[in-house]
Amino acid sequence: MAGGSGEDVRDGALCRVVAGTHAGKSGTVEDRKVSKTGALTITVRLADEDRIKTLAKNVLVEGR
Repeated sequence: MAGGSGEDVRDGALCRVVAGTHAGKSGTVEDRKVSKTGALTITVRLADEDRIKTLAKNVLVEGR
């Protein structure tokens, strides 16, 4: 079950994508934005320096 909420997902947090197109990838949160529809979107920087965009509800924050 995906569980990222706006409070959990902060810049610099380690996270793992558990749902959606990029499921199974993990990295560091870089950017948080609210879309026109009100969904919280984030940019995740992967270990190989690639970036992906996903919804905060599709990630779990690691290392709490």
